[in-house]
Amino acid sequence: MDQIMGKVGGSWFNQKAGKEMNNIGDDINSISSSIGDGAKWMVNKIKGKMQKPLPEFLKDYDLPMGLFPQDITNYEFNEETKKLTVYIASPCEVGYKDSSVLRFFTCVTGHLDNGKLTEVEGMKTKILIWTKVTGIRTEATKVHISAGMNKARNRDAYEVVRDGVTIDKF
Repeated sequence: MDQIMGKVGGSWFNQKAGKEMNNIGDDINSISSSIGDGAKWMVNKIKGKMQKPLPEFLKDYDLPMGLFPQDITNYEFNEETKKLTVYIASPCEVGYKDSSVLRFFTCVTGHLDNGKLTEVEGMKTKILIWTKVTGIRTEATKVHISAGMNKARNRDAYEVVRDGVTIDKF
């Protein structure tokens, strides 16, 4: 009888422990979405992966540090497929010092290579009307943004991380 009770109790304990571990993972995810960019590396370290802040990560790939808004919640990068996914709290737009404006959806994806982000989804720019950004490429002092047509802009306009202004509609 003691062996049966031990097995039943052990099984019950394992189920409860598994649920609690899942709850801890959910708590960590909710914390990571509510803290600043500087502390995100700690949350990701707890989750088992060390992650640089996005501006530093972009710099490693020769993209401007301020390409994305400051209020990103997290990002993921798959090294095998080179897919970058950036999560943003709410749709927003960012004005840059060269008077250009980019709009961001809550999830922006693209394929990242050195000096370029291709197959972009979730980003728009204003060229008479809001136009979907399909690619971003850098060369020396220029940033080339492809959105129906290629528009070269000064790179230094995108080197400072800026706040996004929340918008109602992407």
